[in-house]
Amino acid sequence: MSREILLLVDALAREKGVEPEVVFGALEGALASAMKRLFEEDVDIRVEINRQTGEYESFRRWLVVPDEAGLQEPDKQEMYSDALEYAPEIEVGDYIEEPLESIEFGRIGAQTAKQAILQRIRDAEREQMLNDFLDRGETIVSGTVKRIDKGDAIVEMGKIEARLPRSEMIPKENIRMGDRVRAWVQKVDRSARGQQVFLSRTAPEFIRELFENEVPEIEQGLLEIKAAARDAGVRAKIAVVAYDSRIDPIGTCVGMRGSRVTAVRNELGGEQIDIVLWSEDPAEFVIGALAPANVLSIVVDEDKHAMDVVVDEDNLPKAIGARGQNVRLASELTGWQINIMTPEESQNRQEEERKALLDLFIQRLDVDEDVAGVLVDEGFTGLEEVAYVPIQELLDIEAFDEDIVNELRTRARNALLSEAIAKEELVQSVAKDLQEIEGMTPDVLAKLAEKGIVTLDDLAELATDELAEIADLDSDAASDMIMRARAHWFDE
Repeated sequence: MSREILLLVDALAREKGVEPEVVFGALEGALASAMKRLFEEDVDIRVEINRQTGEYESFRRWLVVPDEAGLQEPDKQEMYSDALEYAPEIEVGDYIEEPLESIEFGRIGAQTAKQAILQRIRDAEREQMLNDFLDRGETIVSGTVKRIDKGDAIVEMGKIEARLPRSEMIPKENIRMGDRVRAWVQKVDRSARGQQVFLSRTAPEFIRELFENEVPEIEQGLLEIKAAARDAGVRAKIAVVAYDSRIDPIGTCVGMRGSRVTAVRNELGGEQIDIVLWSEDPAEFVIGALAPANVLSIVVDEDKHAMDVVVDEDNLPKAIGARGQNVRLASELTGWQINIMTPEESQNRQEEERKALLDLFIQRLDVDEDVAGVLVDEGFTGLEEVAYVPIQELLDIEAFDEDIVNELRTRARNALLSEAIAKEELVQSVAKDLQEIEGMTPDVLAKLAEKGIVTLDDLAELATDELAEIADLDSDAASDMIMRARAHWFDE
C-alpha cells in the first residue's frame, strides 16, 4: 500500500511536470476529505504522508482560541483554558490533535481522489506557469487569439492564456480567432478563476513600451518618455526629454524617414502621434503639448492647477481639436486643466476679475474706486494680502503714505476677523453629525450653511454637481461626501 502511494506520486509528478511535494499535498488533501465523510459533524482532519516510506497518519484537530472569543465552531475549536488541561505549554493559535485510525487507500472513492489530486496539480501547474511568466518581466507580449469569449479575445502566449477585454481593444479593430496580437500587460489577478493575465491595447503605457522597443536610446538612458496620453486608434501625444545635449529627442523618436514612429503607428492601427518636448516649466510644457496650435499668452493658476491659454482665431480650432481632442489630450499629458480662449475672451475675463476685485476692496475696506484701483493694479488679489504682506510692500506704492497704509491694514484685518466670526457662527448652526462627516472642513461647512444646508438629510438630498458647485469640490469628492451622508438611511 505504501509503495503504491510512492509510485502514484512519482508517476503524477513526472507526467505533469510538477514537484513531488505538490502531489503529496494534493493526496493528503484527498485523504483528509475522504475521512471527513466518516463524521456527521464538520470536523478538521489532517493527513500526513511519510515522504520516504509512503505510510500515512490521520489526525482530528481543534484550533485553540482565546476564551473571550468563545467557540464559533465547536467541532473545530477548543477554548484556551480547557486546552491547558491537555497541554500546559499550548498557546492560542496552536492545535490539539487526536490520532485517528487511517482508512484504507483502496476504500476511498478512487475517482474523487483522482479528481482532487489532478485539480491540485492543475492549480500548481498554472501557478508555476504564471510565476515563470512574471519572472520574465515582460510588459509587452505577443500571442495568438485562441477564441473570442463574450467579445473578449483569449490570447494564447505559449503555455499562458491571457484575456484582452473588448474595452481594451482599439476601437474599430476587428480581432478574430487565429490573429496575432501584441498588447501591454495591464494586470495579473491571481484570484481570477479563468485567465489571470489581462492585456490592453488602449492604455497610454502601451505606446510608451512600443517606443521603448523601437528607440534604443531610451533603454540606454539617453532619452525618456515622461508622459503619454491617448485617444486610442485616433490620436496620441507623448512627451520626451533628452539627457544628452547631442540628441534631438523628437527626431530620435521619429527615426530615419519616420521609420520608428511609423512602426508604432502601424501597430496602433494608424493612430496619429504627436511627439512634444517635456519641460520642467509647466507653462512651457503646456504650450508644447498644444501643438500644432501657436499660443499667444498663458496665465497659470497654481491653486486651481489650471491654465488660461490664449490663442488667436486662426489657431483656436487647432488648439481645441475635433470634439475637443487636442486640448483634452494636452491636459491629460501635462496633468493641468487647460482653458482655451481667444484674446477677446481673455480680455473680458480680466475685466470681470478686475471689477470683482474692485468691488471687494471698495465694500470690505470702505475705500473709493481710486484706492481700490491702485491695489488691483499693484497685484493685490485679496484681503489677506493687504492685511499680512510685509508693510514695506505697501509703503513702496507711490500713491500711499504711511497713514493710508496703516489704515488699510487695520481695515483689512478687521474685515477678515468679522468674516471669521460670521463663518464660525454659520458652522455652529450646522448639525453636529454633519460637522463630523468624513472629509468635511470648516470652509465647506460655511458654504453649505450659507445655502441653508445644515443637516445630514439636506446634504444627502443634493446631487453631485450641486454639491461640487456649492463647495468647490471635484465630482469624486462630492459624490463620496453625499454617499456618506446617505449612509444613515440604509442603517435605518
